[in-house]
Amino acid sequence: MTQFEKKVAELRAHHEELLSRKNEPLPWGNGIYTRYKYPILTAEHTPLEWRYNFDEKENPYLMQRLMMNATLNSGAIKMDGKYLLVVRVEGADRKSFFAVAESPDGTDNFRFWPEPITMPDDVIPATNIYDMRLTQHEDGWIYGIFCAERHDDSMPGDLSAATATAAIARTKDLKSWQRLPDLKTRSQQRNVVLHPEFVDGKYAFYTRPQDGFIDTGSGGGIGWALVDDITHAEIKEEKIINSRHYHTIMEVKNGEGPHPIKTAQGWLHLAHGVRGCASGLRYVLYMYMTALDDPTKVIAQPGGYLLVPEGQEYIGDVMNVVFSNGWIVDENADGQIDGNSKVYIYYASSDTRMHVATSTIAQLVDYCLHTPEDGFTTSASVETIKALIAKNKKYNL
Repeated sequence: MTQFEKKVAELRAHHEELLSRKNEPLPWGNGIYTRYKYPILTAEHTPLEWRYNFDEKENPYLMQRLMMNATLNSGAIKMDGKYLLVVRVEGADRKSFFAVAESPDGTDNFRFWPEPITMPDDVIPATNIYDMRLTQHEDGWIYGIFCAERHDDSMPGDLSAATATAAIARTKDLKSWQRLPDLKTRSQQRNVVLHPEFVDGKYAFYTRPQDGFIDTGSGGGIGWALVDDITHAEIKEEKIINSRHYHTIMEVKNGEGPHPIKTAQGWLHLAHGVRGCASGLRYVLYMYMTALDDPTKVIAQPGGYLLVPEGQEYIGDVMNVVFSNGWIVDENADGQIDGNSKVYIYYASSDTRMHVATSTIAQLVDYCLHTPEDGFTTSASVETIKALIAKNKKYNL
């Protein structure tokens, strides 16, 4: 074995140790979900073949020729018993692309498929694509809705000026993708999600209208719109179903995460909220529920956040951020979702790495239905705390 071959063998052994590492649930959580010790995906999890040229003549120093910067904001779906993530992988060149990572159990041993996804372009090619939401729709297709970023040519002198549109693609196997025209709307759009069922015979979208690429401006929150033909999707009417509020976790902006989960009590929604603070924008996750017969009608919304960055999660390319656009729920032996069904919440921290938290349908429904709502003032919050204190005086625990 040559010295070069020895270095390659050592590199592969080190990489395999990372990929096969067993994840560990963390003790002493909040009773709503369980966090895990290790990130499930990092830039170092990407295949060595994506980063190294193993030709000794061309790469005698075994350098990384193509470095990867981050793995983040992943769509999620379960297929053939496997837990699959369509991961946003960001290279050192700042370009994001999609790649599928697979796990046998949903919490560890995620491994990327051999090659990234080849996503066809729209009529006007995008500079960057990212943050895919996956929806297994009742029409038989798996849809991926993602952000397509292009330079804002109305501002030729500003190389940071960009536009955001909702791109649409569909597949049967996550390998071959059919690109449909981008969603037509009156405003820029991020965080667009396809509802998994037809509503009044139409495709239903959760939207996030905004005035600019980053700033929501007059955009009031998470929207709802119906579309007749998804192959030429156009939003003509849009209404806000989950609004932003002053001095809350979502005063700056909010957006739908993955598509909602249908339960016996209503639709479970996972979303992100953004507020300003001294260090910049803080992204957190929160939940709400809507009525089974009317997905636009909010029936419960716990006050405050569900999940925030902890420990190393605070640190990364964009600090103090958690973001989720994918979750998976296990079906029971009859192929149904019930209270005992396990839920895997996949989230990114600080735009750098992927994590998982687990819960059950019963826990998340209980959290939504029985956690007090935000009273929007200090006095209301104090009264809520005092009411809980008074109730607990009955118990000698």
